[in-house]
Amino acid sequence: MSSCVIRIILVIGHKVYKAPREAGNTMKIEAEWMRGGTSKCWVFETGPTDMAGTDWDVLLPRLFGSPDSRQIDGVGGATSTTSKAMILSRPAGDDVDVEFTFAQVGIEEATVDWGSNCGNCSAVVGLYAIEKGWVVPSSDSTRIVTRNTNTGQIIIQRVSTPAGALPITPDAHMPGVVFPGYRVGLGFQDPAGKTTGHLLPTGEASDTIMAGGTRWTVSMVDAGAPVVIVRAEELGLDTARYETWKASVELHLDTLDVIRRQAAVRMGMAATPAQAARAVPKLAIVGPPTGPECDVNVMMLSMGKPHPALAITGSIALTLAARTPDTVLNTITGNADESVLKLRTPAGVIETWSEEHDGSLLVGVDRTARTIATSIIHLPETLGNAVEASLATATR
Repeated sequence: MSSCVIRIILVIGHKVYKAPREAGNTMKIEAEWMRGGTSKCWVFETGPTDMAGTDWDVLLPRLFGSPDSRQIDGVGGATSTTSKAMILSRPAGDDVDVEFTFAQVGIEEATVDWGSNCGNCSAVVGLYAIEKGWVVPSSDSTRIVTRNTNTGQIIIQRVSTPAGALPITPDAHMPGVVFPGYRVGLGFQDPAGKTTGHLLPTGEASDTIMAGGTRWTVSMVDAGAPVVIVRAEELGLDTARYETWKASVELHLDTLDVIRRQAAVRMGMAATPAQAARAVPKLAIVGPPTGPECDVNVMMLSMGKPHPALAITGSIALTLAARTPDTVLNTITGNADESVLKLRTPAGVIETWSEEHDGSLLVGVDRTARTIATSIIHLPETLGNAVEASLATATR
């Protein structure tokens, strides 16, 4: 194999874009490592011209070091919140500033799930666009219109840019993150039904699912991401002691996965429970609040394990579920203020907001984001050969 360095750029469809060649010892990929909300992801760019290329369903797991619970030979963080990639492009039209695709990379499995978006990682998109000069700040809050290609969802991002620039030092804080970042507001535009076509995919505000010989009352909601909502009481959780939930939930993970997979079939997302995707639908456990600081206690599962905070796309679904009569969540929140929903999570209380904007409903949440590193990732030789072969074919 000839020696070269390449700047690989992803395109929707997971192709290779271009490869300026320089002297070097191995094939390499440039990427940004960024924190968005309570997640971390590797960020790649697309270019203006598509090229036939490598199968990224094979390449991404290898780059991340999967399958391996430690991801020891790759750039993955060995948790569901740190084994993620974002793929960004600048569309030709004027209506959207940035398009992006989210990839949830498996850890124990060499898989990539393209079936949903990550709301936390979405927060890096507007910041990246400003840092790279794609969008020029023009006021104290810069508006970036983004589109997620996994779901077709428009997300209006508002990045804090006092005096028309990013702060010299990021100074915004959020629950679940020790250090500050740049403030990013994410407003999901008319989020209902982006995956299944309906806010209530089954047509019912609540349904019954059989799992483990027990009938479970659930709500299945599609907004931001498809989510199945389960009552904490039916799991036997102590609703007065939220701090005990995680240990108790871990005893029910197998049953909860059966519920989630059956919900996938009910929501029209899979033909059989076995065919349900690993990442979607998401599952949220909800219970009554234990104090005035929140409207509901929530614990969400991510890739089959308790989430350390809350999936932001899931929080959008919970927000609309709270606004929808007779859902499992609405029976808890009742007549809570519809403009703000306070969700207690393991990381603290997260607030979502709802507002009308130009005739559309925006449901959103404020996050923070920060660039951690600009990196060059080395490809394993076997994958490097495959990339080089695809580039040679594409340039003939």
